Amino acid sequence: MQSTDDLGFIHTWVPAKSGSPDPVTFLLLHGTGGDENALLPVGHELWPGAALLGLRGKVLENGRRSAFRRFTEAGVQDIKSRTEELAQFIDAASKRYDFNRRRLIVVGYSNGANLAASLILFHPHYLAGAVLFRPMVPLVPDLIRNFSHLSVFIGAACLDPLIPSGQAEQLAALFEGGGADVTISLHPGGRELGEDDIQAAKQWLSRENIRRKVAA
Repeated sequence: MQSTDDLGFIHTWVPAKSGSPDPVTFLLLHGTGGDENALLPVGHELWPGAALLGLRGKVLENGRRSAFRRFTEAGVQDIKSRTEELAQFIDAASKRYDFNRRRLIVVGYSNGANLAASLILFHPHYLAGAVLFRPMVPLVPDLIRNFSHLSVFIGAACLDPLIPSGQAEQLAALFEGGGADVTISLHPGGRELGEDDIQAAKQWLSRENIRRKVAA
């Protein structure tokens, strides 16, 4: 395992466990202040043996790495361009590392979860599913695409000081409007990622209908 700066992003690739037939790949998008290795332990916990692809955000705000600029008018345009960059990266990485995009699950936290949500809204065909911890509605597209093949887990928090009440439900409604299967799990605390978040997402990923969709 090592970080590399080609394919348009600094990233880390951890191959799937040896002998896994057509393995699942997790695309890991960190929160503000993280890096390409920040969510590797989460990925290992969620699906032992899966291939892991961790990305480093390109935006630097107050000395901390982010996936895109904050939610201002400029930030909305920035997340759109960052979403297109991410889609191009997935294309290139799937060829470089020989993984199946139909078995690709994006895992994002905070800022990274918002970029992952934007990827779903604009490029749902790039994914089989998503685990989004502490996301907001990144933007509302003009067109709601077909999400019927997608399963999405949203890990929200009851006491998150940065996310307005109802954001998880609004994001779920957007995805469900396109036919996605969405599950919302509530962490009783704040913005921190708790062990209960990880276990809830892990149990969700172990469901037969989720495994069947990913294996399709």
